[in-house]
Amino acid sequence: MVKAIVEIDKEANEVINLLKAQYGLNDKSEAINEMAKQYKALILESPIRPEYLARLEKIKAEPIIRIGSISDFKARYGLK
Repeated sequence: MVKAIVEIDKEANEVINLLKAQYGLNDKSEAINEMAKQYKALILESPIRPEYLARLEKIKAEPIIRIGSISDFKARYGLK
């Protein structure tokens, strides 16, 4: 087992405490280990690259274009 002294900011400390409470862990070391396992499963072992996920989020933020009926679609794009 590796021991380390680390400095974390207030927000990170709150996240670790929430994780500790959510999973009923004994100390912050267990919470950090759990967080590392989840990060590995979600990001490092994910078949979807993080760049693609960021691109999807950008697409989801775009406004939806409602076209109505097929005649509305044809009129919108100048089709016959």
